[in-house]
Amino acid sequence: MRSNNRRGLISGTGLIVAGMTATLIALVFPIWSYADRSGTGVQTLNASTVSTQYGPLSGLDREFITKVRLAGLWELPAGQQALQKGTSQPVHTAGEHLVEGHTFLDARVRNVAARLNLELPNQPTEEQRSWLATLNTAQGEEYDRQFANLLRKAHGKVFSVVAQVRASTRNSLVRDLADDANSTVLDHIKVLEATGVVDFDALANDAASASPPPLTSSPA
Repeated sequence: MRSNNRRGLISGTGLIVAGMTATLIALVFPIWSYADRSGTGVQTLNASTVSTQYGPLSGLDREFITKVRLAGLWELPAGQQALQKGTSQPVHTAGEHLVEGHTFLDARVRNVAARLNLELPNQPTEEQRSWLATLNTAQGEEYDRQFANLLRKAHGKVFSVVAQVRASTRNSLVRDLADDANSTVLDHIKVLEATGVVDFDALANDAASASPPPLTSSPA
């Protein structure tokens, strides 16, 4: 009888130990499963980050600064052109906002780049030049439509980058620039939509099919 009690005690203890072991494995496994085993995430961020007196400067930060400069290189002249070629007052108003906003942002981004010792592009990308070429050849109401949709699409893409940078940057200069860019880009989105010729279905389809852009390797 005493032997049976001892075996029962040992058996019960074994079950408890086994249960605790299973629980521990269940707790540890998710941590291991979601660990950064592929060299992504924080490790990649740190690998592309350089130190500055204003805080760490990541690859995404540098990409953002470059994108702000590139946006101004084609959207500023597009805004100036809209003042001349636009056929409606809302298009003229959008042009005015683009000129004012990108004049301000371009001065800001050049100041930030100089303080961080970053090189900036001086020419629009090939794609941006093609957009300007499209606007150059468009006339009348077709110009209004092309202007509003090309600029609205471009601002939507920049807006998502601004949000990502503002949420993640550890650099004070980049943080302040993101605040300015956020206000400016949102203003431009609103005035472009106010033209009444933006194709929202096309924007939604483009956003659904787009993939996140890779980080650029801007000069440090």
